[in-house]
Amino acid sequence: MSKAQETLKEKTAKLLHSKSRQSINLNRFLLVANFAAIFLFVLDPVFHNKLVVRSLEVFFGVLFLVEYSARIWIAPKRLLFVFEIMSLIDLIVIVSLFAPFISGNFAFLRVVRALRILRTYRILRMLKGKRGWFTRHEEIVTSVVNLGVFIFIMTDIVYVTQVEKNPLIVNYIDALYFTLATLTTTGFGDITLRGTSGHVLAILIMVFGITLFVKLAKSILRPERAYYKCPDCGLSRHDFDASHCKHCGHVIKIETEGAM
Repeated sequence: MSKAQETLKEKTAKLLHSKSRQSINLNRFLLVANFAAIFLFVLDPVFHNKLVVRSLEVFFGVLFLVEYSARIWIAPKRLLFVFEIMSLIDLIVIVSLFAPFISGNFAFLRVVRALRILRTYRILRMLKGKRGWFTRHEEIVTSVVNLGVFIFIMTDIVYVTQVEKNPLIVNYIDALYFTLATLTTTGFGDITLRGTSGHVLAILIMVFGITLFVKLAKSILRPERAYYKCPDCGLSRHDFDASHCKHCGHVIKIETEGAM
């Protein structure tokens, strides 16, 4: 391998995996592309121009294939990388995007693309420790991501397990509608899951979904940490009742509303 190739490989690795501004922006763009690919599938039933939808799916397929190939190229152990769970999910998503006319028993391949939002956690790890809006609202962002990931994954499970045997769930929107109605305990009752496994799934959505929803509300109304930059060491996250910085011991004065 020439020196020029090594340099290009190092630049690619830095662009994909580092905490540089360029890397964060690229991963943000890929994250937006992931959500766009997911919503193409979610909204597919309401689109009248299928050619546009299929063309966009192929576009995202090419984009993700380039990203996937780059990650294989820079991987220290390529075989191990290929068989990692997230890499296998990425490969299935790419296949689903290049096979836009998949239907019937293979419909689950298109549903799996929702698992790409798990990459959101990688973006969060990259943003940790960086100053700015994310640091001040880290708990809220993390709670929103947790809830969003849960909703999409549970919707996937509802769709895959019910679409062929439940006449009330015809497309992904039906599954998403049921998941949100169950999670919020609205329970309109117009869509229900069939069988014991369906009932167990509904229970899981209610129990874990409400927990995540309450955590999100709590993080908005009363975050666990206060944002206050220590003038000495720069630590920006402290307990609400802290009088000294736990990192350097400097006296800090966090504005509070007092005990309720």
